[in-house]
Amino acid sequence: MSFPNIWNHRKVADTSAKACEVCFKPSTSVLITQESKDFFYVCPSHLKDRGFCSPIIDQEAVAAKKKKEMDEELERAKKEYEEKQRKKKEKESKSAKDSDKTKDNDEKDTKKDDKKDDPKPDSKDKTDDKTPPKPEEEEPRVFSLQRTFYQQRLDKKRQIEMAKRNRERLSNPNFFPSVPKNLP
Repeated sequence: MSFPNIWNHRKVADTSAKACEVCFKPSTSVLITQESKDFFYVCPSHLKDRGFCSPIIDQEAVAAKKKKEMDEELERAKKEYEEKQRKKKEKESKSAKDSDKTKDNDEKDTKKDDKKDDPKPDSKDKTDDKTPPKPEEEEPRVFSLQRTFYQQRLDKKRQIEMAKRNRERLSNPNFFPSVPKNLP
């Protein structure tokens, strides 16, 4: 009859909102057991309250997410480094060509280079804007109720089951004693 203290957080449609078990305000958040034996509506603010429940964090998933972020950051850094090295080589090759030319050509090339270099810093700003913003922190989806609230849920489930059994007994005509048929 008892069920484990592991509750999954689910959202329902706004039209299906019902009263929160704690504060009785309309809520679209539902905590449900894994086997769907029990559920109740609760406000999202109560899920953040450590006195009500605590999140169950999957350490493997968190580690995998961090590893993925680190790999993406490493790849981005490699691309930036390669881009800088390529630009550096281009400048070196241009300077080698410039040394071969006369001073008159050098003055013309520097004017051209200055004009070419001006748009490049703008392009750097654009590439920095392309870096994806950090995603918002995901809310935990699995919770464990505190001892008192979990016990309240178990008691409520037992009371519902006992009431159901009593209704079945009362509807059965053999439950009540029959009138004695023999004379005393």
